[in-house]
Amino acid sequence: MRELKGLTVANDMTEKTLQRVQELEARGITPMLATVRVGANPGDIAYENGLLERAEKNGIDSEQIVLPENITQEDLLAEIDKLNQDPGVDGVLIFRPLPKQIDEEAVCRALDPKKDVDGITPGSMAGVFMGSEKGFPPCTAAACIQMLDYYGIDLNGKNVTVFGRSLVVGKPVAMMAMDRNATVTICHSRTTPEMLRDAGRKADVVIAAVGRADFLTRDLTGEDQIILDVGINDDGAGGICGDVDQEAASAAAAVTPVPGGVGSVTTAILMDHVVTAAARSALQKK
Repeated sequence: MRELKGLTVANDMTEKTLQRVQELEARGITPMLATVRVGANPGDIAYENGLLERAEKNGIDSEQIVLPENITQEDLLAEIDKLNQDPGVDGVLIFRPLPKQIDEEAVCRALDPKKDVDGITPGSMAGVFMGSEKGFPPCTAAACIQMLDYYGIDLNGKNVTVFGRSLVVGKPVAMMAMDRNATVTICHSRTTPEMLRDAGRKADVVIAAVGRADFLTRDLTGEDQIILDVGINDDGAGGICGDVDQEAASAAAAVTPVPGGVGSVTTAILMDHVVTAAARSALQKK
């Protein structure tokens, strides 16, 4: 069983991103990422700190927008509008979930798709489903495809089974796989056990994005498959584990580890999106 390690992919992407940033800086352009955090959730703060550190390493400027937990819908939308109108901001990342008093869908709709580097707006989703460059795909879904590309795994003519149908991973990664001429099956909570087994066993590539520890067991997989494990779950012992159990992982031809797999690439994808947004903005102004 071969491990498809994400750090190798992320480091390769970082080198390329730095080169792109240097090319933009030579033209007087410095990419800018703005983060919007409501409240002080420890998980959000930890991720934000890592994100800002990665931005600095990539030569990307950053701005933190920290708002009170009890902010009103109107005030939050006003902050989003300011960022939309700010020509110095290329990409915006909004930490979710938002507090209960906030209509999260309305916030996602309010963000300009051109600055939606995490793929949360309807405009970005439309871009994914239409195969256009409007907005950006969700970073985790894009990280799956990036890993396959890096390790030379061609999806052309392959059977791909996606476990999970979220807008964060399942649906967009299915569309992106079809763009590479794969035949895709999506399984979800209402898929019958018999259909789950059939879809899992026949696949050349399996993408597990359910969010349940050890969901993908050996009886749901075939022989010599490529398995991308997108799950990040509490393993009950103070660590994290993926959606794929050890027996299924061991039988695969190649698998992404958790931790150290797809998640390692997600932030690198975000940085790439910010730089792309800056380049698109500069081209539009020109």
